[in-house]
Amino acid sequence: MSESTISGVPSVSYAPKADVSAFVDLTQHEIEALKTRYNLADAHTHQRQSPSQDAIVSRLPELWYESESKQQAHFEAQFLDAFFRLHRQPTARTMGRTLLSYSASVSTMVAGMYLKSRGKSVALVEPCFDNLVDLLRNMQVPISPFPEQALHETDKIYDRLAQSVTADAIYLVDPNNPTGFTLLAQRLEGFREVVRYCVDHDKVLVMDFCFASFALCDDTIGRVDIYQLLEESGVTYLVMEDTGKTWPIQDAKCAMITASRDIQEEVYNLHTSVLLNVSPFVLNMVTQYVEDSIADGFASVRDVITANGAAARKAMEGTILEFQEPVVNTSVAWFKILSDAVTATELQAVLFDEEVYVLPGTFFYWNSPERGERYIRLALAREPEMFAAAMDRLRKVLERYAR
Repeated sequence: MSESTISGVPSVSYAPKADVSAFVDLTQHEIEALKTRYNLADAHTHQRQSPSQDAIVSRLPELWYESESKQQAHFEAQFLDAFFRLHRQPTARTMGRTLLSYSASVSTMVAGMYLKSRGKSVALVEPCFDNLVDLLRNMQVPISPFPEQALHETDKIYDRLAQSVTADAIYLVDPNNPTGFTLLAQRLEGFREVVRYCVDHDKVLVMDFCFASFALCDDTIGRVDIYQLLEESGVTYLVMEDTGKTWPIQDAKCAMITASRDIQEEVYNLHTSVLLNVSPFVLNMVTQYVEDSIADGFASVRDVITANGAAARKAMEGTILEFQEPVVNTSVAWFKILSDAVTATELQAVLFDEEVYVLPGTFFYWNSPERGERYIRLALAREPEMFAAAMDRLRKVLERYAR
């Protein structure tokens, strides 16, 4: 969701190093990481262009003037058609209820405004990226945690939700950041159980699909038409999607929020209080990247994270960091600290001194940060040469600690 030096280029800092222990959320860590030589913190894309993406960059003047010559509605329709084709969501393509914004944080804020206006409390998955927590709390939406593990066995999902959820709404992130867990591996069955619970117990279902593109990179998982299930079930829902974690386009992006028919008008009124439109040029450019991934089968995205993920696993072999196998490989890697001699907070500080910036698990475990002291997260969407150098330095630091 709110995530963000130049790959392979040493940064120059004229200010003293920050006291990272004073930071209050992951985004503050990510801001500091942008000043660091080996930034493995934010999940934004920092790799170089593929050859076909270079061809898009060469056409930017053409795309600019084209964006001046046609109406806003043309570029919105063009983008949504391409995005939902890529993500295999034919129902969403025909509904015409998706609203666009500049970032997933804006879409999440609109969802929070709706929940606040209705006086609804939220059960939010743990672990997850902590700006979801911050946004909801800043909207004064009451939050309680429910464990991701409640979703891990399809035949137990309904009962576990019934036992653990007392809030008015359930908020899922799928695939989850940082763990890579996804219900998509169960096709529609896992989602069907969540939806069935929400319908039976009159819960609003909120879903963050901002990392769903990585399910498309895995031929064994892919995506299913989740909107058809939602529409046919009659559940009240809000779904957020995003392009920001997928393509290396200097943080130019588009996010989406789609609401069920029963709350669409209310959500639309909240959305227009926040934003008029997304730049037609940005929409036109992002659409070209979407079409490029349709053409290359996501190779430009998949190849980088696959190579860097393998490099990270190999570099950590025999160290105190154990790779946590995800259900789907996303653009982040989640490692467990096997030694009691160091916590995530301490390890992050040591690595920061060595110009390697990773994120501690404490903020992801937003309700129980002590559990997060056993984990760190590495971002994979980096230029492979820079990433390999970062892995070499990271391993040298880890050699100080016995497994």
